[in-house]
Amino acid sequence: MSKNQRAIECYENNEYDAALALFRAALSESRDVQSLTNLAWIYYHEEGDVEAAIELLQEALNLNPTSHFPYSLLGEILVREERWAEGEAVLLRSIAIESSKEAVNNLAVAKYHLGEWDQAATLFLQSAEPSDYAMYSHIYCLIKLGRMNDARHKLHAFSEEDEHFAGEVHVAELYVELQCFSEAVHWFKKSWNTYYKSPDWVCRYIYALVQMNAMQAAIEITEQCIQLKQDDIEEEQAELCDEEWTESDKAVYLKQLEMEKQEYMQILAKISEGYVPPLDFMTSVNSACYLFGCSRHGHSEYKD
Repeated sequence: MSKNQRAIECYENNEYDAALALFRAALSESRDVQSLTNLAWIYYHEEGDVEAAIELLQEALNLNPTSHFPYSLLGEILVREERWAEGEAVLLRSIAIESSKEAVNNLAVAKYHLGEWDQAATLFLQSAEPSDYAMYSHIYCLIKLGRMNDARHKLHAFSEEDEHFAGEVHVAELYVELQCFSEAVHWFKKSWNTYYKSPDWVCRYIYALVQMNAMQAAIEITEQCIQLKQDDIEEEQAELCDEEWTESDKAVYLKQLEMEKQEYMQILAKISEGYVPPLDFMTSVNSACYLFGCSRHGHSEYKD
């Protein structure tokens, strides 16, 4: 059994220190594509050492690997680090070797942040399931491109029965962007008892209700959220501090709660003055196992 195989076995058995020592020993024995990539994967996902992982992967890429693993992993890391152009270049090389949903999604993320929304829309669609977050991102790109009819048609097809369903709030948010307020309210209602009530989406729910002239419902939801925040403030004020939750931590959290309460208290007046609560759209970077020799995922060891 090779050092890499033994390292994988230890890692699978949660013997992390032994696994790390063996991955390092494999690299000392031979600085090849496999040892560089596997140790980089461990450094990034287990040690949180971004720079060390990037350095190892750049060395691996200098060997012109025939596997997409080191390219896909480095691309993922660069995109997470918001190094969009660098991530784009590496992911294009990854996909040229072998396309994967993770790499295509992450390339879409890079393209989106580079302002290339048309290409991002195409790539998100290529990596998407019918009702997942990639499809949500695809539809949002269509909206930014002004392709409202296409966006509406695809959003209507979303189903909460799908395994990878993006979530009711995300669907509602897109309906707000499309100014389909009845549909938005329908999906916001579905999420009301299951989602944490944060102002970023609740204020958009209130906005949708106002656009439908459902003022009483908008007032009731606003008052309910103000009371919830007041309850949170009083509960936190009574909370005892310790080494893990200091007075400073408590003060910061109380300030946040008070700001959120004030946001609810002001939202109806702001909407009446023409304010539109913005969509806080966030891209999602996808990950995968890129360990050569990982038996759990059926990965063979690297061969030139």
